[in-house]
Parts: sequence; structure tokens; C-alpha cells
Amino acid sequence: MTTGHPRPSTVVAEADAAQREAIYRIRHDVYAVELGQHPVNTAGRLTDRLDDVNRYLVALRDGEVAAFVSITPPGPLGYSVDKYFERPEMPLDLDGGTYEIRLLTVLEQHRDTDLAATLMVAAYRWIEARGGRTVVAIGRDEVTPMYVRGGMRRTGLTTTSGAVTFELMHADVAEVRAAFDALEPVVAAIERAVDWRLHVPLRKPAACFHGGVSFEAVGVGLDDLGRHRDVVNADVLDAWFPPAPAVLDALHDELPWLLRTSPPVDCAGLVAAVATARGLDPACVLPGAGSSDLIFRALPRWLDRSSRVVLLDPTYGEYAHVLEKVVGCRVERLPLERSDDYRPDLAALVDLVASGPDLVVLVNPNSPTGQVLTVDEVDLLLRAAPPSTRVWVDETYVDFVGQTVEPLIRRHDHLVVCKSMSKAYALSGARVAYLAAAAH
Repeated sequence: MTTGHPRPSTVVAEADAAQREAIYRIRHDVYAVELGQHPVNTAGRLTDRLDDVNRYLVALRDGEVAAFVSITPPGPLGYSVDKYFERPEMPLDLDGGTYEIRLLTVLEQHRDTDLAATLMVAAYRWIEARGGRTVVAIGRDEVTPMYVRGGMRRTGLTTTSGAVTFELMHADVAEVRAAFDALEPVVAAIERAVDWRLHVPLRKPAACFHGGVSFEAVGVGLDDLGRHRDVVNADVLDAWFPPAPAVLDALHDELPWLLRTSPPVDCAGLVAAVATARGLDPACVLPGAGSSDLIFRALPRWLDRSSRVVLLDPTYGEYAHVLEKVVGCRVERLPLERSDDYRPDLAALVDLVASGPDLVVLVNPNSPTGQVLTVDEVDLLLRAAPPSTRVWVDETYVDFVGQTVEPLIRRHDHLVVCKSMSKAYALSGARVAYLAAAAH
């Protein structure tokens, strides 16, 4: 990768239908006419069977395609490298977490720019954001050093097509991330010079930790709790109003006894109260010390590194933290568009759910967007999901919208509803939450 800057007129985005058509014509001009890798055809366009699943990222200059790169996700169609190499000879496993970067192409008049490096960064970020584990590519001799600087490993396996020699390369996404961290000046240059319109941010978002920072301001020793009056608590969204007066009265009257007495071991009273209030069978209620406790206990038990999980993006950050940092599974994100007021594309979400991930996480209402899927829409998703796909609906904020999907557990064994008393009941410090699901 060079460190020159793309001109500020550069736009990086995912290709739309018209831009894909332009790409097919450019592919013919470059790979059939210029490089002789394919026969010239009268239609003047070049496609292949992987275009049914390929995603194209483009660099635009003055609204026209100046460069592009293709990403092939894991799936039954395989990868383009399968055309050139037998899998037993490849020093890597092409599994469900492998993405292929291919067809990195820059139009001749733009080949003295950093568009190739910019699109490689875009492709890596696109793959990383979708939970990819490994990246595979075949790179032309002249661009191999750029691939290597981006974290790719050479294999020594080469193939020739037309006038071009390619080498098979691969990397773990973690290796690519380490290379990116070492290429901060390049990323900073792209950030300054490019109008970045991908749904995936150029920089990987910082890990979202739930609370804690505000207590550093109060004082971790808690020797002066009154300091909280001077602290704006912005690292976690707690209630802005006090608990119900009856709760405060009960705590005040019985606080000495509560502090010196061991709690019940099975929370039977809480389970019974929840079941009565919600109209649930007590066997369908599992209490926990806050929703975070339930998230950290349930998800690592259900999932492992081979699991695939669907998240909305953006959503409550603790899910990504547990899934990616604790479990280490593959996370596939459905981007929420500002132009759509961050409302999920229901058809796209149905398709993702129907594809059979191990888990789908829906924060409903979503945090931080506030958008709500109706009970009927969640029911539609549940009917689309295979029985092996758990659907976890986090209803931490549901009391503010007056609906719940809890009754659906009677019809859908794969639904798990996570409820918290932290927000509407202003009981974050009490750490009270529960899961509702069909009894097994």
C-alpha cells in the first residue's frame, strides 16, 4: 500500500444495480480485451456464476466507477480459487467463515492513485464487520506487495490466466486487523480524503462496555457516594427517575434485615411474581442478576466459535462484545440505514433468519435507535426461522412502547425473551431480570 492520498472526489460505496452493470462491462474491457483471460464477446460484458452472490464495492470519481473489488461470501457456490487450485493442495480450510476478495480492478486512467489500497481496506472492513474469520485471494504479481502489507500470507501456489500470473494468498481476519493497526497513516489518509458511504464504518467501533466509567468519577472506593450528584452518567442508560415509592419504603423499613440476611437460593418468590404479572407458567421463567448476567450465562453456553449469529447494526453493544470477544463466534450484521430512520429492512431480515443462523438477537425496541418491530413482525421472523435457530428478543425498553412478544413463547419453542427491571422500574442497582421461554 502506498501512502499517497486519493483525491477528495472519491466516493466509496457498495455498488448499486447500474454500477454493477458498468462493472460487468469494465470486466470485459480489462479481462477479455486488455489481459486476454476470457474470449471477447459481442455483448461487451463479462459475468460469472458467482455474481449471484458477489458483493461489489466501488470507488467513484465524478459519479463514475473508477475502481471496484468483489467479495464472495461463504456459500454452496464456492469460490473462484476453486477454479485454479484443488482444495487438498491449498494450505488453508475454506469453511463457513471464509470470504474471498477478487477482481480488484482500477481503470487505466486511475492506476497512479491509491484506489486499489482504498478498496482493499474497504473489503477487509466489510468482511470483518460480517464476522469473517479468514480471507482468501489470488493476487497479480504486481499487487502482491500491497496484499502482504495488508496482512495476507503468500502460499507460493501460482496460476496463469491470459497474460497474468496470480498467487494464492490468505490470512486470518485477526492478522488483517493487526496489519491495519500498523497502517494507521494509510487509514487516516483515507479517512481525510474519501467520502465513505459503506454501511460499515472505516474504523472498527471501539468495544462497548456497559457502565463502570462513571464510577471512576464517583470514586471506585465509594467513599463519597454524594459525588454522583456532580457526575453525568453517560456510559450506561439508567432511569432518570427514582424507583416507585413503595419500593423505596420497603427498602428503607427493612434495609438492616436485607443487608444481614442471605437471599433465597431459588428466587421462587420473584419467579411467582413475574409469572403472575405476565401470565406465564412459572416453568417458563428463569431469573437472573440483570440482563447482562443472563446474556453472559446463556450465550456462551449455547454457542461456540463455529456458531453464526445475526445482529442488527447498530444495537446494544454488549451483545457484540460477548459474541465476538467472549465466545468468538461469527457475527453477521444487518446494517440499519439512517435514510430509513434506522428501521430494519424486514425482508432482508427474514432472509437472514431463514438462512439458519444459530442465533438471532433482536433488541426490541432497539437501542440506541428506538425502532420497534411489532409483535406480528417478530412472529413473521419466528415462522421464517428453522427450529434450530434461537431468536433472542431483548425487551429491556418494552415498557415504554406497550407491547411484548412474551405470549409468542407458547407457539414458538425457539423464542427466548429477555426482560429487565432496570429501565422502566428504575432498579438497575437491584440487578433484576429474567428470561421467558417455552419450558423444556
